[in-house]
Amino acid sequence: MNDDTQKILSRDALRDRVAEWRRSGQPIVLANGCFDLLHVGHIRYLRGAKALGGKLVVAMNSDESVSRIKGAGRPLMPAAERAEIVAALTAVDAVVLFDEPDVRALIREIRPDVQAKGTDYTRENVPERDEVLAYGGRVEIVGDPKDHSTTDFLARLQSWSGGRGQR
Repeated sequence: MNDDTQKILSRDALRDRVAEWRRSGQPIVLANGCFDLLHVGHIRYLRGAKALGGKLVVAMNSDESVSRIKGAGRPLMPAAERAEIVAALTAVDAVVLFDEPDVRALIREIRPDVQAKGTDYTRENVPERDEVLAYGGRVEIVGDPKDHSTTDFLARLQSWSGGRGQR
């Protein structure tokens, strides 16, 4: 039986795995996000990233990082569970957690051939764009229009439940 949790790697193990993939001629694609409650927008984003070719590495915000970005009460699921769910997707080859505000440090460490970002960005406004372009990588925008989000889903759920569903 395939244990998808083996796809969840430390930063050191990821660097080693990326080096192995490169030796075998595989390009590296990096996608990142919180993936707090997996929804169809996430699936379409990751499928689009995988379609760029090669091995897909998903950098996932740590719990502390999600709290800083999304606010109190987030994430809804702990990092280990979010990582296990994302690792179970066939498009995903590796998952790594990061604490930083963005993936610049990870980009410097693994130098992905492509950084894939969702449609809430353009190639020009990707925060880590300069880091990727500096070594000759490229930035691609993938996925469907950004009309799916965990934040919006939670707001609809709270509206629907009349606020009774609060913790």
